Amino acid sequence: MQLFYAPDITPPLHTLSEEESKHCVRVLRLACGDTLHITDGRGDLHCCEIVDDNPRRCTVRVVSTQHQFEKLPYALTMACAPTKNAERFEWFLEKATEIGVEAILPLETEHSERRVFKAERSEKIITAALKQSLKAYRPRLAPLTPFAEAVTRPFDGRKFIAHCAPAASPEGKRYLAETLRPGENALIMIGPEGDFSPAEIELARENGFEEITLGQQRLRTETAAVVATTMVSVVNSLARRND
Repeated sequence: MQLFYAPDITPPLHTLSEEESKHCVRVLRLACGDTLHITDGRGDLHCCEIVDDNPRRCTVRVVSTQHQFEKLPYALTMACAPTKNAERFEWFLEKATEIGVEAILPLETEHSERRVFKAERSEKIITAALKQSLKAYRPRLAPLTPFAEAVTRPFDGRKFIAHCAPAASPEGKRYLAETLRPGENALIMIGPEGDFSPAEIELARENGFEEITLGQQRLRTETAAVVATTMVSVVNSLARRND
């Protein structure tokens, strides 16, 4: 299946952008009568037939549409501090999109080593990962957000903060895979290379965040974010298989 992304698609006819048209006709060598798929990134997957194979303005006709294509049974927001090495954070964006996540929130924290975030490049990486992994839901990417602002925002679901320091709460840190319940919305915060500060951890606790651990291993920021994303996916996948 060849998947294209067009958030503005309106059936029955749609003309691909010049870049996408060139890729479709010149690179993939698709022609009139051939079939491709287009997603709007909001759950609609359109099966389309090429009716004009112009390499600058390829036009397709929507033949059928699947709504809520492979919709996840949960909503996960991953809040993660961008890494000093930009490529490592971009790797996280790619893998999180492939695994499945509703939103990504880049965090500016006390110990952050990167305070400039190139949103345009990150959006392109997410789009490429969306098409490569054949998904119909595109993660929302928020702007770089100060920790204090992110932690105090209302959130309809459970909120978790992963850190390497000793637990500050009497109940201690829970292992994410054991405490997470299938089907629930979750917000998970992952800190920078220098971890969250004690003050940030306390502020998170005051705002309803549960302290969690991802295991005994010492993980890089981007690895921890991917591990957390994967844990949420596995917990929900196992629950569905056992139903």
